[in-house]
Amino acid sequence: MRRYFYLAALPASFVAGMFASHLGTLPRAHAADAPLTAQIIDLAALTDADLGAVVPNMGTLRSKGLVITPSGTLAVQTGNVPKHTHQGSDEIQYVISGSGTFWLGNEQRQIHAGDLIIVPKGTVHAGSMADSGELKLLAIKLPPQAPGDTQMVP
Repeated sequence: MRRYFYLAALPASFVAGMFASHLGTLPRAHAADAPLTAQIIDLAALTDADLGAVVPNMGTLRSKGLVITPSGTLAVQTGNVPKHTHQGSDEIQYVISGSGTFWLGNEQRQIHAGDLIIVPKGTVHAGSMADSGELKLLAIKLPPQAPGDTQMVP
């Protein structure tokens, strides 16, 4: 009987160790983030003025953070940004409105409202050059992008 106990304890210990190893991986800098507030936001109605000033050294990018948690961030963005990468965050963008082009890897691709763009860590990306209406995107970063985690690419 004791042998069966030890045989069962080994896998259980392994699983518990795997679970516990992930508990301490959240950045301490996000520990004081405010709790989420229940709300409905009309993303299509947000204007450039609502999004704020152009982000320095990032082309014509305007960005307004809507959700900030230890696990990820969500922002609405407009404007064109130069080619760059993020080494520490995956990025997912949903095209809310407009159409145009977007650099993904080594290709310039056509995008339009309803498209979902998945940008894994380290992937070169840029955009967005509007050709119909203003391109408005919902940008999700997982985990939250660390300060300085934008590397420009020629």
